[in-house]
Amino acid sequence: MASNTPSAAPAADVLSDVLHRRGLMFILSSPSGAGKTTIARRLLAEDGHIAMSVSATTRPMRPGEVDGRDYHFTTRENFAAMVDAGEFLEWAHVFGHSYGTPKAQVKTGLREGQDYLFDIDWQGSQQLHQKLERDVVRVFILPPSIDELRRRLTGRGTDSAEVIAQRMERARAEISHWDGYDYVVVNYDIDICFGKVSEILAAERMRRTRQTGLIDFVRDLMGSDG
Repeated sequence: MASNTPSAAPAADVLSDVLHRRGLMFILSSPSGAGKTTIARRLLAEDGHIAMSVSATTRPMRPGEVDGRDYHFTTRENFAAMVDAGEFLEWAHVFGHSYGTPKAQVKTGLREGQDYLFDIDWQGSQQLHQKLERDVVRVFILPPSIDELRRRLTGRGTDSAEVIAQRMERARAEISHWDGYDYVVVNYDIDICFGKVSEILAAERMRRTRQTGLIDFVRDLMGSDG
């Protein structure tokens, strides 16, 4: 599986050098502990054509985080004003805090061929799909089992038993929405899972409807004397 990934990516790169392509919104969703964050970080590190969508949030900044890089940190009052002004593509309340995707920068980037990675839940995924369906690719990552998911969460050593119980309850709720996604990948092995996600991204970039330069390119081919 992994051996197919390197051959897929160059094809997309070569085509993007020749033809203009509209960007896409690549959504990764999963219950906490299923591997979504690891795969997202690896995509960002290894694929120079995709950038993380930076959300606005009302939660406090954590040590090491940078405003504008990790999140756009804001107050509850300002976030509410942004909601009222229609400045978000999607937004939701999660564990007592609000998160939202600012609209303007993403729409401009898509027109210019920029791909965006979204680390959001099923509610955010649904909102984005309703607003920009043709630009959205939804991937849901499942754990191999509930027991393994609990083991991964416990193994982090960062959460109390109460928090882990809350995360497990939320995980079951999120998993119930698996059929609202375009692709579903089971993370038995992180490298194999990453390979599958990379192949999905490469294939979606090659969709005819995203190759906005194809019409002129084909016209030139048809009109050429060869």
